[in-house]
Amino acid sequence: MPAKPSGRAADPDRPPSPRPPRLHHGDCLEVLREMPGGSVDLVFTSPPYADQRKASYGGIRPDRYVAWFLPIAAELRRVLKPAGTFVLNIKEKASRGERDTYVIELILAMRRQGWMWTEEFVWHKRNCYPGKWPNRFRDAWERLLQFNKARRFAMYQEAVMVPMGAWAQTRLRRLSAADRTRDRSGVGNAFAKNVSNWLGRPMAYPTNVLHLATECGNRRHSAAFPRSLPEWFIRLFTRAGDLVLDPFMGSGTTVAAAHGLGRESIGIDTVGGFVEAVRREFPPDRPPETPVEPAPPRG
Repeated sequence: MPAKPSGRAADPDRPPSPRPPRLHHGDCLEVLREMPGGSVDLVFTSPPYADQRKASYGGIRPDRYVAWFLPIAAELRRVLKPAGTFVLNIKEKASRGERDTYVIELILAMRRQGWMWTEEFVWHKRNCYPGKWPNRFRDAWERLLQFNKARRFAMYQEAVMVPMGAWAQTRLRRLSAADRTRDRSGVGNAFAKNVSNWLGRPMAYPTNVLHLATECGNRRHSAAFPRSLPEWFIRLFTRAGDLVLDPFMGSGTTVAAAHGLGRESIGIDTVGGFVEAVRREFPPDRPPETPVEPAPPRG
């Protein structure tokens, strides 16, 4: 069920022109402590995974990951608005013949910290690298964990609707009596549907699986994700003029996506070279990209 948006209303047809991203070089924990509470609408980030990116970020060990991340999570919770959302892109790796458990441990620890683990999205990498392993197949997906401070949060589902597809033309052509009522599943799984509710609808709500290609160019960063990934969540959880934060900015994909969609943005990274490279991409007089954002369906 769509959650009720709260806070400032914005006209998606006439979004304001955002300022260039506000960029900070430093430890995100220290930078976050200087930010005002309740000021951010969406946090979208992908922190260094355990035992990875050692050259850039030191490589946090799996058994220390939760203790390292929890103070950061506490500050993110403080700066997030009551109706804001935190989306965490992360994936545990396999080592010593099994998957690490630090992501599961982190979810449980964040719930104890006061977060609600609202949803889990899956990023299916359509063009994942081929390879051969003795005891597993190609790793073609990553987690996107949604956390919130409360059950009611800003969410604009109409902004990410997808075309119904050609299947509807044949499936909805002739409806049975059962199709016109709330018919329960024949296998007894408690699900029910009224197929006639789909009549006349050109668009449908998406699933929680995103089929997106990986970033083919590394954009000076070894773990850049595709711009379409943060764009989808920015559309889903914010409106034009809202503030998006990426505390592990890297190559700046999130802040670029936010700026292009007419949102304000803040990026933080410990690597000065990344910060300066992103800064050069956003001169003070650079306007947002156009079109900034399509208008949601009316009616």
